[in-house]
This record gives sequence, C-alpha cells and structure tokens, in this order.
Amino acid sequence: MKGTIQFYSTNHQSPTVHFDEALLKGQAPDKGLYMPENIPVISHDLLKWMKSMEYFEIAEIIIGKFLQGVIHENELKALVKDAYNYEVPLERVTDRKYVMRLDQGPTASFKDFAGRMMGRLMNYYLKKNNRKLLILTATSGDTGSAIANAFYGFKNINVVVLFPQNEVTPRQRKQMTTLSENIRIIGLDAKFDDCQALVKQAFSDPELDYLNLSSANSINIGRLIPQIVYYFYAYTRLCEFPSCEEVIFSVPSGNFGDMMGGMLAKQMGLPVKKFVIATNENDEFPAFIKTGKYNKIEPSRNCISSAMNVGHPSNLARFVTLYGGMMDEKGNISKMPDMEKIRNEIFAVSVTDAETKQTIKSAWENYQLLLEPHGAVGWRGLEVFLKQNPEFDNPQQLCVSLETAHPAKFPEQIREILNFDPELPPSLHGLEDKPEKYDTLENDYEAFKNYLKWKF
Repeated sequence: MKGTIQFYSTNHQSPTVHFDEALLKGQAPDKGLYMPENIPVISHDLLKWMKSMEYFEIAEIIIGKFLQGVIHENELKALVKDAYNYEVPLERVTDRKYVMRLDQGPTASFKDFAGRMMGRLMNYYLKKNNRKLLILTATSGDTGSAIANAFYGFKNINVVVLFPQNEVTPRQRKQMTTLSENIRIIGLDAKFDDCQALVKQAFSDPELDYLNLSSANSINIGRLIPQIVYYFYAYTRLCEFPSCEEVIFSVPSGNFGDMMGGMLAKQMGLPVKKFVIATNENDEFPAFIKTGKYNKIEPSRNCISSAMNVGHPSNLARFVTLYGGMMDEKGNISKMPDMEKIRNEIFAVSVTDAETKQTIKSAWENYQLLLEPHGAVGWRGLEVFLKQNPEFDNPQQLCVSLETAHPAKFPEQIREILNFDPELPPSLHGLEDKPEKYDTLENDYEAFKNYLKWKF
C-alpha cells in the first residue's frame, strides 16, 4: 500500500508490518516493541488550524497520519468521535503554567485516551476479518480499569488483567472487578513487574499460540499513538499564534507510554523546549540520564503514586531506539543512544513520597490546585526544573504539567493530607455498591498458563 507507514521491532529481528498487524500482535515475535519506520510531520500552518478544532478532530488528523492506507478516513472519523466524547480541561495555575487534566474519561484516568481508541481499532479490524483475540495486560493501577472499560462487551475480544493485590487502591480495583462478561481479573501477591513478566512470557510461549494473544499495555503501538494527541491539543489551545513558541511539558512517568507519546509529538514537529520526566522513587531513568548506566530496580519500590511503581519501563526500549540506540526487552543496551541529545532535550527527576505529599499540600494551599499523587509528581518535577533552570522561570514561558488521574481515585491520600474527601466525578458514582468478582493466583508462570488453558 503506497504511502502506508510500516512498523519495525526495536529488537530488529522481526519483519516490518502494517499498523493493523502491529496492533493485533501487540509485541513483535522477537519480543521487541513496534515503532514507525517514518514519523509524519505536522506543519505550523496545520498547527494553527488545529486551534479551532475539537479534540476528536485533532485525534483524527494525528492518528490518521499513522493509519493512512489501513483504514478509511470516514471510518476513522466515526471511531475517534465515539472514543473522545468527554472534556480535556486545561487548568491555569499561575502565569502561563497549566495543568492538563486527563481525568475526565469513563475511568477518570489518562489511560482512557489510549484504551478507548485502541479498543475501537482492534474491534474494527477483528470484525472486518471475523477474528477473535485474547488480550493479556498487566496493570499497576489505572491501565487495568481503563482497558477493562474500553473493551467491555466486545464480542470478538476477551480480556485478562493481572494486578498486584497490595499496590492498587480499592477504587482502582473495583473499576476492574465490578465488570464481567468478556473481562477476567486476576490478583497476584506480587509486584507490577512480576505481572508484566508473566504476560510477556505468555506471549512468547508457542503452546499458547492457539489463543491468539495480544496486549493492551503501553507496549502496544495502538496504545502509544493516541497518546500523542493530547500534547498537540494542549499546545494548540494555549499557544499564542501566529508565533511558534516552545512549550515545556512535565510528564509523571512509570511505564513511559505517556512520555513516549510526547516524544513522538516532538518528532512530528510540536515545538517543545524541554520535557521534564518525573518519576517517583523508582529512579532508574533519572539515574540512567545522569550516569549513562542503566540498572533496573528489582523489586520495584512501592510508592503512593502506585501506577508509577515500575522498576523497568517497557517503553524505555522505544525511547533508546528514538535516540539511535538499542535496548532489548530485559534492559540490556547493545548500542548506546545519543546521551548528549537526550540530556539537552530532557530533564529527569525523581520525586520522593514525602515530596509528593508536600506538593499536594502546597499546591492546594497556594493555588487551590487539587492534585493526586501522580499529578503531584509531575507538578513537583516542573517546580524542581524551574528552580534549577531559572532562565526558563518567567511569566511568559508556557508550561504544561500532566495530571493523569482524578484525585477522587485516591481519597485516602487526599483525606490524610488535606483533611477532606475529593468530589467524585460522574464516572465513579455508585462504584462502592457494585459487587466484585476476581480470581487470585500465585506468582507462577505455570499456574497462569494453566489458568489460560482452562478458561479459554
């Protein structure tokens, strides 16, 4: 198909494929992650036109650039309009510093942006080819509920979500376990990285090929591409056109799908001055940027920003590839990326739990800005960057920090720090009264494999 973008594996041992195949496979056969061979560019004129567009219209343009030749534009238009039927608030904090609230979707998490679009695309291709799929995904918090909601009720797709029982909040758990039909939830007495490892092992097990497995984690390129969109949305809403000013984005980061969406947006021509990549105490990435040596954190550290408790981000392989290096799925770097360029474009910082709590407190007291732990990590990261780089700390500099989940998903922390309960968004009303249903397994691959064989 002329003009169609091909997708290659970061391990470079699998053939290139079209988007639909990359989407349905999830992970490449060589255990690498799919990346586009060519990254389309958005012109400055098109950026200006986007200022008057609805979110779903911007999504149609951005996503459509990668899907040219594999879906008709009218069909894509219908899918994005159905997926993005909620608001994306940009809350001014002070001067030209904003928080982008990605928490207004059906599960009150930024994962809705990727999950809903990916689910609709998968369902579209499966129905078109009369195929069925079994989605395996691991979650450290919000991914599971977003994916379960996004795929709920699809006849051609079954979903299995693994989660660490002791590292998600009750509301995060109930958003997954109160669904049924084609959704199965499994709790493990383990870490997120253990859940992720079981999923990856199942993908590479030839005895499970008959199940037609795929992934809905951010390792799936179908999750990643929709996450490019909100960076363009924020910029075009806040930029003072016709100038081509540069924006600073602060991104709270765990498995780095959100970060990679921003990196691809920059590659597409979005004028970004700097990315602040803020992690919690799982600081393997800031340490890598500082020292040039990458060491996984095993087991990952349990922080109150639970969805970011990742000791080895899967998307780091994509990041390394983007800067000319090569990293395998285990974190081994066979070719170093351009560290000088990385350090020029990225500021990486680790935020402690104590700092996270203090940021929630000070943001509320100083600005009436209500943050939850993940958004607080992002906001604190921006504060640290501006303090260490005062040349960027001026009233004219456009800064956007991402808030990735609704504060009401973390009532215990908000209550402890601010002494009140955050108001529930409509998506969480009635959740407490719904009955739960989920299975439990030991942290053992054979047990998980037998479960899949038995259930499917």
